Amino acid sequence: MDNLFLYKIIILYMLDRIDIYTLTNAQILDFIVSKGYTNAFNIHESLSELIDKEFITVNMIRDTAHYQITTQGEEALFYFENRLPIAIKKDILEYFKQEKIKLKNESQIYADYYYNENQEYTVECFIKERKNVLFDLKLDVPTKSMALNICDNWRAKSAEVYSYIMNQLDNPD
Repeated sequence: MDNLFLYKIIILYMLDRIDIYTLTNAQILDFIVSKGYTNAFNIHESLSELIDKEFITVNMIRDTAHYQITTQGEEALFYFENRLPIAIKKDILEYFKQEKIKLKNESQIYADYYYNENQEYTVECFIKERKNVLFDLKLDVPTKSMALNICDNWRAKSAEVYSYIMNQLDNPD
């Protein structure tokens, strides 16, 4: 079996089993390289080919690539999953079990910013649960450094901000 083919099946299997979450480039590399399956160069080549064939999609959030399997990717995996050794499947599922909270948090709480038509920066802060958006906060701020600070602090303070806003809006006082 062609090694790049194996790496592509590993990636598709990972994205399929992570279910509703996305995986970042770093998360995919962390698993595959730490297990000694291959090097970063081969993974990047495999990811590029999977994107070109529309088996996966990539969404850039603050310079971080987030990958998700497509319907076409699921179909390809259905036909070729039996070529993936059981030991690798077990390694992937064990990795997800060990990293579940970290993977979930990185996938479900995120912020990004963009320069808008008013010559300001719009910051979008999200909290998602499964495929549903629980909280979506958009703020216009005057400087890029302010936008970056908000994005950088969002993960650590999102629960506190969400709780505060919900309490304020839920109280009739």
